[in-house]
Parts: sequence; C-alpha cells; structure tokens
Amino acid sequence: MNLYENLPIEQWKEKTTQLVNEHPLKKEEIVDAVLTSWNKIFETYIGNELKIGRDIKPGPQILGNYLHELIPIYFEKKYNGEWQKDKTKMDKNLVCTYNNFYSIEIKTSSSKKDIFGNRSYAIQAEAEKTKKKQGYYLAINFEKCTEENEKPNITLIRFGWLEHSDWISQTSQTGQQSRLSRDSDSLKLITLYKKR
Repeated sequence: MNLYENLPIEQWKEKTTQLVNEHPLKKEEIVDAVLTSWNKIFETYIGNELKIGRDIKPGPQILGNYLHELIPIYFEKKYNGEWQKDKTKMDKNLVCTYNNFYSIEIKTSSSKKDIFGNRSYAIQAEAEKTKKKQGYYLAINFEKCTEENEKPNITLIRFGWLEHSDWISQTSQTGQQSRLSRDSDSLKLITLYKKR
C-alpha cells in the first residue's frame, strides 16, 4: 500500500503532515524520547569506571545502536503494553502492539542531514521474507563523539512516512548503501527538532 500513489509531488508535504498528525505519538514526546535517550547514553558508565563520552568515544554506528535500544524502551515504559521494542527481524524498531500500521523504523546518522539504509531498502520486500520498508520513519542526525566533543548533540530529528521507492541504491554492484531521493527527503520527513 503506497500512501502517495497517484499523488502529485506538490501534495506530498501536505500528505506527510497529515500522516504525522494522525500518528498516536505526539511530536513533542517523540523529541523528548530522542533527547532523553541521548542524554542517558552520556550519563552511562561501563564497569562503573569508564564514562561514555569522556573515557570511551563510541563511533556513530554504536551511538545509533544505543538510540535504537533506548527509544523503544522509553515508550515501552511510558505506554505499558501499547508500544514495545522489536522482538523479531520482521518487526520495525518500535512496534505499536495494537496497530502495526503505526510502528516506526528508526534511522540514525552522523551526517548533517542525510540518513541511509542498506541496499535492500531500495528493493520491495518479498512477502513474508523481510521487514516491510514502507511505513513511519524516525530520522535522527547527531554530532560525532570526539576528543574535543565529549557530549555531542542531536542536530536534527525528523518524522514521516517512506516507501521502498523513496530509497536509491548505490550504483556500484559492491555498494551496500542506499539514500533517499531529494524530493522524498525534503517532502516526506517533517522536522520536529533542529539544533540552533
């Protein structure tokens, strides 16, 4: 089900706004979940000795993995039984237990604005074999953790609806990455938060 099918591109932004406004999670609480989860990462100690950010500088992929774990837990605790963390590879990262339509895939990146998927995001999933690529997406961009920057910032939080056709695979046969088309990036994701 492509919610943008036969919709002129001039109406994409309006459709995205409608979908975001209809989602049961409010924009403000999504932002709070992301920022709270991010802050918790940098309050964490490993072995009660090594503080993340100060003593350990996780790479972007690790920081993204932490967000993938913490954001669903935030909503699990807030809405007991209504939201949960993914349990199978077929699940979106944040599962709406009463209506899977509202489940959310989380994408993170240390890029200034772009988010990326693996090559499979640009290919329509065969029935029952892989996670569906269409649906709600939460896109989070953040600064890298460096020697000079012990507590990097979340720079951008966006939310919207994407289809597998919004992703463009790398042209190289060995390339494993996909990116969003320019129109999809600007018209199908609504900015919820931007660091000033």
